[in-house]
This record gives sequence, structure tokens and C-alpha cells, in this order.
Amino acid sequence: MSASTLIKPIPKTADNGEASATSPDAINPFAPFTDMWETGMRRWWNLTRHVMGIDRTEVGQTPRDVVWSSGKAVLYRYRSDNRTVRQPILLVMSLVSRAFILDLQPGNSYVERLLEGGFDVFLLDWGVPDEEDAANTLETYCDEYLPQAVARTNEIGGDEGVTVFGYCYGGVLTLLYAAGHPDDPIHNVVVMATPVDFTKMPPAMSGVGKGGIDPQHLLDETGNVPAESVRASFTLLTPTSDLNTVMDFWEHLDDEKFLGSYQAMTSWTRNHIPFPGATMRQTTTMFSEGNGFVNDDLVLGGRRIHLSDITVPFLNVIAERDHIVPPDSTDGLDSLVGSEDATEMRLPAGHVGLVVGSGARKRSIPAMIGWMLEHSDVKA
Repeated sequence: MSASTLIKPIPKTADNGEASATSPDAINPFAPFTDMWETGMRRWWNLTRHVMGIDRTEVGQTPRDVVWSSGKAVLYRYRSDNRTVRQPILLVMSLVSRAFILDLQPGNSYVERLLEGGFDVFLLDWGVPDEEDAANTLETYCDEYLPQAVARTNEIGGDEGVTVFGYCYGGVLTLLYAAGHPDDPIHNVVVMATPVDFTKMPPAMSGVGKGGIDPQHLLDETGNVPAESVRASFTLLTPTSDLNTVMDFWEHLDDEKFLGSYQAMTSWTRNHIPFPGATMRQTTTMFSEGNGFVNDDLVLGGRRIHLSDITVPFLNVIAERDHIVPPDSTDGLDSLVGSEDATEMRLPAGHVGLVVGSGARKRSIPAMIGWMLEHSDVKA
């Protein structure tokens, strides 16, 4: 007697109460167990890959070339055959975050979308500071590096001006630079998720200085705030975020696409860089204690500067679900600059969700690109 005569499939009941001999369960009663086994094997293999570092997701894959450098600062130009916008865009990153968040993965990249939109895209990467950079001040970045990077970007782009785009603390640097150098070839200024009113910032971000932590206590032997302390300050803002991330990881471990996105994002969120000590002390004095933007009390290189000296078209992008730079801390910046064409754009996203994920692809990025296209010239 063959095995086929011993094992009789359990017939599936049709809508009329009769058995359906053509249903999947009737054909293969072990299909559910096969699916469970295959899912389990995928989970096991993905976990092994993740733990062993096999086939890890690459980040920052868009081809680019170095076009200028000074110290550890490097200016990149992304390759493109679709440069239809006359004014290039210069992306200015924060001093404590890796720049690849703007070029995370193919299909999930702000840089990629800008290139598709016809922009000539440049990115200023500050590098990783060490003891040689501990004395770097806001003047180092805003009076030395940024003017040179903008001049180089403008030169390569055709001398028609530059859209300077600052993200998070990169927006702080952009504001100080643009206010302090109003005669530079700046065509537009865009800042995104940028702190302005430091009295509205979370304690983990503003609790340094008078009545809080002595800035000197945050420095390590290099004279900088170590990367571990930078990451800890972000973790304090959402203490359960790591737990939620791990839970998502286990829940979706069988999903290859999810694993790739998880690895890319965690390689950014867990990989901060040191904050130059001298800049941190200035930030404490000028902003955490003095609230310099709001109080119009900004001194750079021994000279007073004013946000009202920024008169080019201006865009302030606010993430409505931002837990790092709350909306209240950046709201009203458009009224502090001197631009007649000043726009505040509020988007339903978080600090990173402005540039990463499906919401960014569908809403945030198209909205920002739309504004920049409206305020730029297109080649004939």
C-alpha cells in the first residue's frame, strides 16, 4: 500500500457546504507548515547575516567627487547628466551627525531626488574631529569653511548663485554664515529642523551652562564632546526608542527589505561624531544661555551680525513631530530674517522623517523641491 493511499487530504468546504477538491489545503495539507519553516529559515539567515556583518547594507552610494577640502571639511559634487537648474544646491550638515543620512540608500535618498529634480548637488561634510579640531569655533565653520565652500560651489555651478541648505545644527551654521556674509553669492537660504528659540528646546539639548551642566565636564582628553555623549543626549529625548527599534527588528526579521532599511538607519542613529569643544562652549554661551537668535544678540568674529541681514528668498522647514527640535523652537524664524520672500513650511514628519522613508518620498521631499524649483532658474 502506497503512502498516497494512507494520507487522505481533508477536503475544504465550499460556500454551499460541499467539499472543494481544488482548494490549496486539499492539494497540500502541509503548506502551512512549509510556509512556517521557510519563514523561520529566512529569520535565522537574516539574523546570522546581521550578527556576522554579512552583506550589510551600504549607505551613501550615489557617485560623487571631491571638489574642495580644508582641514577635515570636504566638499562633494554628485555626478549627474540632468543638471537643468542654474543655481546649484549646497547641503550643509550638522557637526555631530554623519552626512550619509541625506543619501541613505538607493530609492531612499534625498540627494537622489534632488538630482532627479535637475539640481547640481553639492554636500559639505565636516568630517570627524579629533584633538586637532578641538579649538574649531563657529568662526572656523561660518567665516572660513562655508565662504570657501560656497565660492567653490558657485564657481563650478556657473557663477549664478547658490542655494544654501542647512539641516539641524547645519541650519544654525547656515544662518550665522548667511547673516555674516550677505554679499556672498547666495541665491536662496533653506534651513530644515533648525533650532532657533533655545528656551523651547528639550532639557537634554539645552541643559548645559548656567544652572545646568558645566560645559567643561563634557569634554574628553581630546578637548571635544565624545561621540558617546552626543548619542546619549539624543537617547535621553526618547528613552524607549532603542527598545521599540529592537522590537521592530524581531517582528520583521524575515523581511529582507526591512532588514536593509534597519541596518542603514541604525548605522546612522548609533554612529554620531564628536562635537568640537570650542564650538560647544560658544553654542552654550550664545544660544543655550543667550538665546542669540531670538534676542538679536549674535557676535561672530568680533562683529555683531543680525538675521535681518538675510534678504534672499528664505524657507524654514519645520517637522511637526520633531522630538529633537520641537516645532515651537523653530516657529517664527521667517519673521526674524529680512527677506521679503520668507516662507514657513510645516510638514507632518519627524526630525529624520523629513528626508527618509515613505512619508518623505510622498510629501516632504516633493514640497521642498517644489519651493526650490520655484525660486531657481531653469536652463533653456
